[in-house]
Amino acid sequence: MTEQYHAINWNKIEDMIDKLTWEKLVEQFWTDTRIPVSNDLNDWYNLPKEEKDMMGKVFGGLTLLDTLQSQDGVASLKDSIRTQHEEAVYNNIQFMESMHAKSYSAIFSTLNTKSEIEEIFQWTNTNDMLQKKAAVLNDIYQNGTELQRKVASVLLESFLFYSGFFAPLHYLGNNKMPNVAEIIKLILRDESVHGTYIGYKFQIAYNQLPEDEQESLKNWTYELLFTLYQNEVKYTQYLYDEIGWTERVKVFLRYNANKALQNLGFDPLFPDSADDVDPVIMNGISTGTSNHDFFSQVGNGYLVGMVESMEDEDYAKWTV
Repeated sequence: MTEQYHAINWNKIEDMIDKLTWEKLVEQFWTDTRIPVSNDLNDWYNLPKEEKDMMGKVFGGLTLLDTLQSQDGVASLKDSIRTQHEEAVYNNIQFMESMHAKSYSAIFSTLNTKSEIEEIFQWTNTNDMLQKKAAVLNDIYQNGTELQRKVASVLLESFLFYSGFFAPLHYLGNNKMPNVAEIIKLILRDESVHGTYIGYKFQIAYNQLPEDEQESLKNWTYELLFTLYQNEVKYTQYLYDEIGWTERVKVFLRYNANKALQNLGFDPLFPDSADDVDPVIMNGISTGTSNHDFFSQVGNGYLVGMVESMEDEDYAKWTV
């Protein structure tokens, strides 16, 4: 008898978190074409040259990471799905990672000349620090175990993006470039759900391991995080030393590294908490969005259920 192919049945849910996550991601759906980035051109023209250079590299780096996650990261997670609904959620996540990567090109096409864009991508595709973190993660995606791939994915979603997110959040807090920041806030809202969901799936499988294997994987996770953190500090210094933001960004990195560990159900590695992060940046992380398109009546996060991000209570709720 030939193998049966089973239609996905959303009326019979094995893991309610799959359904809740799907609904949340659909409610949060957005496209970059709805954000009027051109309204930020006056702010952009008035930025110092070194800050424009920094912003181009920031968005180039973010594009690289989203490309990696959409092409290889999420695909590697599908090898170990436990339910058809889980695969559907991963399909949604994979698409939105492509949307994120595309949204940076929308920013480039508005703010930068063709030659500047070419220079940004040339830098992105050859920078040693960017290429190192992509190579480390992709090696795990291609050759790691099921749980190692989930760890790498959570560290990318919940930690490695944030050196780049810092800059537009800083400008938002200083009343500059609000539409560029709007895109970042929408991406942040997605990544919050992605990291929490993948971390939840990690915890289910991790808790089924023998104690010695749990300890070994936990140690591997902390070693990986510290390796990535050391590289991220160098990358942060490269981006932000000239404009004097480095130490503030490093605090933000450590805070989000701890968040990634929290998503995995592990204890924090660094002493930094939300109270240590620049309050301007923490305010920018808040998930409400602000743009309004009066013609299509979308905006304010597209008014889709007034969706809120995964806050601490969600992390606690999803810990298994």
